[in-house]
Amino acid sequence: MQRDSVTPPASYVARHRTGELAARAALARQALADCALCPRDCHANRLETADGHCGIGRRARVSSYGPHFGEESPLVGRHGSGTIFLTSCSLHCVFCQNWDVSHERAGAEMSDEGLAAMMLELEARGCHNINLVTPTHVVAQVLSALDLAAGRGLTVPIVYNTGGYDRVETLRLLDEVVDVYMPDVKTLDPAAAARYLGAPDYPAVVRAAIREMHRQVGDLVVEDGVAVRGLLVRHLVMPGDAMATGDVMRFLAREVSRDTYLNLMDQYRPCGDACRYPAIARPLAAREFAVALDACRAEGLARLDGHVGRRFFAL
Repeated sequence: MQRDSVTPPASYVARHRTGELAARAALARQALADCALCPRDCHANRLETADGHCGIGRRARVSSYGPHFGEESPLVGRHGSGTIFLTSCSLHCVFCQNWDVSHERAGAEMSDEGLAAMMLELEARGCHNINLVTPTHVVAQVLSALDLAAGRGLTVPIVYNTGGYDRVETLRLLDEVVDVYMPDVKTLDPAAAARYLGAPDYPAVVRAAIREMHRQVGDLVVEDGVAVRGLLVRHLVMPGDAMATGDVMRFLAREVSRDTYLNLMDQYRPCGDACRYPAIARPLAAREFAVALDACRAEGLARLDGHVGRRFFAL
């Protein structure tokens, strides 16, 4: 299927032509022998075992892939976002909506060649981008696959769709490789991060990660309704302001950019182990999302994805 318009090749194409993409893939692959690619710093030898924190060895695992029409509007366009759902996660969110994939590691092991073939298939089906969901722990495998795919003609933008728990040193391997960063900023409250994400250092890590992502790609650029480069941030509003939404809005507006493209999400429902935590064991109320939206507007964040405010539960 042909895409609607012809845009310049994505950033990684030039890196492939110079050999830089292959060099970065090699560096990341070497790092698997004493892995500290994610903030867990488990130092497992993932070239030989899958005993590290993520439970993923030399090969990535994929739960599913295909055109996705439920993502943010600049990613979906007319033909969908070419989404690859990668198995496992560096976070342990108790409310995870993809529990079987992230916690139970459902999926099939995939070679770098197989991952490259998926990317090429999604481009051939007309998808506007390759959307890598939860790639933090498989950056080495992604870089290797991307180099292979670029050598076979892949040109669509790469979307790095992450929980925001990313090391700056690893992100630097992706500079001029990733076109669109789409991180969550879940919370900047260390107590909430420890309780609900299993990562008390999440606030410090995500602050540094977002700054590095924005340094690399800047604010989101949209051409003909489709994102081609930049930062797109997600924040899930939770019951009782469990994640201190106002702090997140202030950080984005004052320390990143008031032109940050934001999906302020209202779809929270108790999933995973959330029902064990009374404060988040219920859906979001309409008035709670309205307060979060006011906090967003108060900070001058006006680039809101068009899907906010559709689903509410009255209390």
